Amino acid sequence: QVQVEESGGGLVQAGGSLRLSCVASGTIGSIDAMGWYRQAQAPGKKRELVAIITNRGSVDYADSVKGRFTISFDNAENTVYLQMNSLKPEDTNVYSCVVRGSKWLGGYLERWGQGTLVTVSS
Repeated sequence: QVQVEESGGGLVQAGGSLRLSCVASGTIGSIDAMGWYRQAQAPGKKRELVAIITNRGSVDYADSVKGRFTISFDNAENTVYLQMNSLKPEDTNVYSCVVRGSKWLGGYLERWGQGTLVTVSS
């Protein structure tokens, strides 16, 4: 089994910062990418990408967070971090971590965490 556990959410004032962490453990063969999503505002869409990073360091960000959020990956610890600066009330959301890769004995791996709540007050 593969476990994904997030931490670091909480309440912060607008303009403040938070750092989210997500660690993947268990029967992981290899990790291709880890990232963060949040619930989408647009109707009919379940989640929207916040940021994602591959094991080679390639990153992608949502336009709404570029310049404010930074994603990083500790390959040795199977941990991804999301540093969120200059937070805005519209960043309030549940942030979910995803790990993608392969399982220990083969097969595609995609596992989601339970999510961590970020609340930004105005």
